[in-house]
Amino acid sequence: MVISEELRLDTEGHCHIIDISSRVAEAVRGSGLLSGTVTIFCPGSTGGLSTIEYESGALHDLERALDQIAPPDGDYRHHLRWGDDNGHSHVRSALIGPSLTVPFVEGALTLGTWQQIVFLDFDTRPRARRLVLQIMGE
Repeated sequence: MVISEELRLDTEGHCHIIDISSRVAEAVRGSGLLSGTVTIFCPGSTGGLSTIEYESGALHDLERALDQIAPPDGDYRHHLRWGDDNGHSHVRSALIGPSLTVPFVEGALTLGTWQQIVFLDFDTRPRARRLVLQIMGE
């Protein structure tokens, strides 16, 4: 069986990281499925999904690493093409990836003790985001 759900998020942009673990867990529980996988997908090219220990030190370290890999003030050809300022947002999204799949057993996500599911908004402005969840299992 496949069940599709949506999550709506209001984001701040500029590497805004949001813990969505409880919302994903709630959707899995609400599906009535006991075992399977949930895939979370961001339709858009300036957001990403990952897991991390959701605490201020780890979040700061991740943001700093992304600043080093794809700095906001870097020289991006995307800016020349479209006349905008979010070239680094697209690069970060491509590196992190637009989706994440997590198994669940007995209706519970199989995340580690210090592991949370996060959505990362890399754009340069606040956004109303939509995430698609596909819950598959039995």
